Amino acid sequence: MKRFLLLLLICLIVVSPVAAQTPFYQGKTVQIRVGFAAGGAFDVWARVIASHLGRFIPGNPTFVVQNMTGGGSMVAANYIYGLAKPDGLTLGVVSPAMYIEQVTGKKEVQYDWFKFSFIGSPEKTDRIFYMRADLGIKNLEDMRTVAETPRCGSTGIGSSAYYFPRLLQDAFGLKLTLVPGYPGAADVNLAIEKGEVHCFSGTVQAYFGSEPLRTWSKTGFARVLVQGGAKRDPRMASVPTLWELMDKNKTSENYRRLAKILLIPDDMGRPLFGPPGMPADRLKILRDGFNKMMADAELVAEAKKKGLDVTPLSGEDLEALIKDAGVPSADTIQRLKPLMEN
Repeated sequence: MKRFLLLLLICLIVVSPVAAQTPFYQGKTVQIRVGFAAGGAFDVWARVIASHLGRFIPGNPTFVVQNMTGGGSMVAANYIYGLAKPDGLTLGVVSPAMYIEQVTGKKEVQYDWFKFSFIGSPEKTDRIFYMRADLGIKNLEDMRTVAETPRCGSTGIGSSAYYFPRLLQDAFGLKLTLVPGYPGAADVNLAIEKGEVHCFSGTVQAYFGSEPLRTWSKTGFARVLVQGGAKRDPRMASVPTLWELMDKNKTSENYRRLAKILLIPDDMGRPLFGPPGMPADRLKILRDGFNKMMADAELVAEAKKKGLDVTPLSGEDLEALIKDAGVPSADTIQRLKPLMEN
C-alpha cells in the first residue's frame, strides 16, 4: 500500500507540472463570426486575421471564419453577446455602427456594446459616398436637381451604409432613395454593376483595398462625391470632406453634432471581440497575440498586397475609445433616430 501511494505521489509530481504548462488554446479551434457576407472589407480582414493570429497564441490554435449575415451585422452581434460561450473560442467581427444602433434604442438590439470583450481593431476607417459615374452626377449639389432619383444600396437599416447617406440627404437636401437589406458591401457593389442601385456609402480603405472598387477607382466607373475624414485623403485630393461641404452650405450646428457622433464608429474601425465575461487571462492572451500579429512583417505584407491599411488599435485603446464615446444626450438621440429609420 505504501509503495502504491509513493508511486501515485511520484506520478502526480511529474504529471501536474506538465498539465499546468499545457496552453489552453493547444489543439483548439477558434471561430470568428463575421456579420457580413464574404468579399467585403470586414470579411477580408477577418480572414487575414484568421490566417495569422494562431501563430501568436500559445498553443497555436486554428482560427476559422464563419459568415453570419443579417441586420447590417446585428444578427452576429446578438449571437456573440447572448449565445456564444465566453470561453475565448468564439469571437466576432461586426460593424461598429452597432454602437449607434444601441444608443438610439433600436428594438432588435440584444447586446450591450460597452460590455463586449474587445481584442483590437486592425484598421481605422474613413467614410465615403460614391456613385456610378455614368449618371452624370459630379457633386452632391447635382443631387438636388437630378431628374431621376438615385437609388443607394445599403446593408441593414441603421448601419453606417444607411445612416451616412441619410445624413447627407437631410443636411444638404438631396434626392435619394435608400434600398436596405443587402447581406454585405460586396452584394451592393454587384448591384451597382448591374444597375439595380447607383450608389453606396463605404470606406476609403475598402475603396482602394478591395475589388471591384480598386478597379473602379482606376477606370473611373465610380465617382466619390464626399469623404468623412477630417482632411482629404491624398488619393482623392479633389473630393471635398463633409466638413468642407458643411462650411460651404452653412449647415446648422445640429447636423454638425450628429455628423460627429455618426462618424465615431469609423474611429473604432473593424473591431474583433468576444462575449462579455471572458476569463481575464484568455482575453490577455488574445490581446497580446493580436498586438504582436499586427506588428508582424508577414501580416503587414499580406495586408498591403490586398490593399488594406494597417492602422491598428489595441483592445485597451478600443475599449477606452468606446467608453469615452459614451451615450449621447437624450436630445441628440432624438435627432439621430430619424436617420436610423426607413
